[in-house]
Amino acid sequence: MEIGHLLIAAAFGCIAWNVVASILVCIELGKRGVKVNYVLIKALIPFYVFRYKKMTQQETGTPGPLFYHWIISINTALVAAVVGLLALYG
Repeated sequence: MEIGHLLIAAAFGCIAWNVVASILVCIELGKRGVKVNYVLIKALIPFYVFRYKKMTQQETGTPGPLFYHWIISINTALVAAVVGLLALYG
C-alpha cells in the first residue's frame, strides 16, 4: 500500500474524529442552555465550537478540551488529505 493511500485513510479517520467532536460540542452547549440547530449543523459548527471555547474560557479560564479535539482533527484531516493526494497524483 502506498503512503498516499495511508494518508487518505488517515484523513477519513480524522474526519470521523471531527464529527464525533462536533457532536460532543453541541451536546455540551445544550447542557449549558444553548439552543443548537441540528438541521444546519454543518454550516453552524464553527460558530458553535468558538462559542463553546468562549463559554469554557469564562468558566475555567482555559478553552475546553473539545475545542482542541475539533481544531486538531479538522486541520490534521486537511493536511493528510492534501499530502496524500499529492503523493498519489503529484
